[in-house]
Amino acid sequence: MMKKIKRFEFKRNPESNEMWVETGLHGKSLLTLASLNKGTAFSEREREEFGLLGKLPFQIESLEEQKTRAYQQYKSFRSNIGRYSFLKNLHNINETLFYRLVRDNLNEMLPIIYTPTVGEAVMRYSEQFLSPRGLYIAYPDRYKMREILRNRTNSDVDILVVSDAEGVLGIGDQGVGGIEIPVAKLMVYTLCAGINPGRYLPVFLDAGTNNKKLLEDPLYLGWRHERVRGEQYDEMVQLFIEAVKEEMPETFLHWEDFGRDNARKNLLKYQSEICSFNDDMQGTAAVALAGLISASKRSGLKFNRQKFVIFGAGTAGLGIADEIVAALVHSGLTKEEAYQHFWCIDKDGLLIDDQDMMDFQRPYACTRESVKGWSADEQGRIALAEVVKQAKPTTLIGCSGVANAFTDDVILSMAENNDRPIIFTLSNPTSRCERVPQDIIRLTEGRALIATGSPFDDVGYKGKVYRIAQSNNALVFPGIGLGIVAIAAKRFTDNMLWAACKALANYSTQDDALLPKLSEAYSVSRQVAFAVARQAIEDGVAQDVDDIWRKIDQVIWEPKYYPYYFKS
Repeated sequence: MMKKIKRFEFKRNPESNEMWVETGLHGKSLLTLASLNKGTAFSEREREEFGLLGKLPFQIESLEEQKTRAYQQYKSFRSNIGRYSFLKNLHNINETLFYRLVRDNLNEMLPIIYTPTVGEAVMRYSEQFLSPRGLYIAYPDRYKMREILRNRTNSDVDILVVSDAEGVLGIGDQGVGGIEIPVAKLMVYTLCAGINPGRYLPVFLDAGTNNKKLLEDPLYLGWRHERVRGEQYDEMVQLFIEAVKEEMPETFLHWEDFGRDNARKNLLKYQSEICSFNDDMQGTAAVALAGLISASKRSGLKFNRQKFVIFGAGTAGLGIADEIVAALVHSGLTKEEAYQHFWCIDKDGLLIDDQDMMDFQRPYACTRESVKGWSADEQGRIALAEVVKQAKPTTLIGCSGVANAFTDDVILSMAENNDRPIIFTLSNPTSRCERVPQDIIRLTEGRALIATGSPFDDVGYKGKVYRIAQSNNALVFPGIGLGIVAIAAKRFTDNMLWAACKALANYSTQDDALLPKLSEAYSVSRQVAFAVARQAIEDGVAQDVDDIWRKIDQVIWEPKYYPYYFKS
């Protein structure tokens, strides 16, 4: 096999932590590589040394000056998708400027490059395609996995985000457009935790699509075939994992937006083989649990006395439930006792033990005897309103993707049964939110403790302003990745997830909201990273080190222009 030649390499002085870049690229090739392009910020020395004289305007600008111009250009676009396209184009031209611009305007721009706007970009991917990013592995190429991985731009990969796009956000099967999700996730790793963008890789596993609209679209760019299932699909994933272990054995693998059945199956099957993590299950659960712990403190009711209704008993909903169960066990309950605190509702109503259901749903199923006398339809299905009325939960969590599913009656029942009802509407995008915060605050007269999956503006009610906490995975997964990379952890354990959750829950906010602002994500990620790294050492999946903070600092990349030196 031909040895892969590195086009550039970040160097770091271990004593001073000073960084610089060595590259053999020259002239136009340097200007067209987004990860190295400085545009008008190349110094006079660099222009002479790298053959750039005359290829740029005379004026040498600072990154701050470039950022001012870019922000003005960004504001000239009126639609969110227009702003998304501008930022994506900037990302493809000058990565450093892109990351500096977005990081310094994180509250404003993260919802543009990430949820919810990225959902629209995913759906319009083939229609608006301009340039590829990451790697695409289609089912017909499944026996070429290692060859494809060797074609990656970045030789050394710390984090790999992979998706098959069967369960994208709240919009379902999106085929090849799903590559935008790993790309966006990796942007967030950099923006919120300082992961070096030169050391990550987005991958799309193209197992086909069952989206009829895409299959009939003449512009569709993915493998035009119905999704492969069963042994065919399992073989494809197995080949992928084997290739990753051979080509990038030290990488941290992040699973993203797989379908409900495959998400859990893939994680459970491979988590002992490779350091891996599923953000839809574990990341969503950790952030939601941190918010629930904060809400429990504010409600005055101990966490192990809370009663939970989960509306949407799929990958995300029961991923949250699983993490709550783990927390209840940490508080002293048995698993069997913890399961008694739940009522979980799927598309066919309340989970009841005499129904057909997935194996991972069964521990949460109520007995038919326990719901005797509850109102049900002709098929024996019990709806959300009846569950809230009869079970009298303290906490209501929505992960259904069903807009306005939390009706007035449901919210009023929660308010009647609790002084401080806990109501989390976690579905994305905004259009699929179970109920908007202003309605919940109005119906509960400001008593509800709220977190949402999508970003919402502050709500004013009777002279008070309520900041709506966003249960955004960006508050936890970047820190998890940073901690794993810093300490070179071999596996990601349940204890490490619990450590991340506690670190987030213990982070002090400056207001009454249940979770930190996204603008605090960088600081939050460092705390999460430290907790995860320390737990990795305690769990024996990483070597002990003298100074965890120093290890974290040594892997952080800052969006600034480093000096370049020519390497022949």
